[in-house]
Amino acid sequence: MKKFFGIIALAIALALTGCSTVIPVSAGAATITEKEGKSSGGTLLGLIFWGDASMAKAAKNGNITKVATCDEKITSILGLLVFRTTVVTGE
Repeated sequence: MKKFFGIIALAIALALTGCSTVIPVSAGAATITEKEGKSSGGTLLGLIFWGDASMAKAAKNGNITKVATCDEKITSILGLLVFRTTVVTGE
C-alpha cells in the first residue's frame, strides 16, 4: 500500500512540474531602449488557443515602431498546457 501511495505522489509531482525557456527570436537595427512591449497567449492540448503572442502585437502594446530585439518565453506543463510570452524592445 505504501508503494502505491509513493507512485501516486510521484505521478502528481511529475504532473505539476513544468519548464520555462527564453529564446531570442530576432534582432533589428534599432537601438535598444527602455521601451518594452509584451504579448501573450497559450494552448491547451494543442487544440484550444487563446491570446495573441505575436511580435506585431507586442510592438503595438509597447508603442514600438522600430524593433531592436524580440524574445519569446515558453512555459510548458507536460506539453499539455503551453504559455507563450513575446517581449519586444526598441524605439
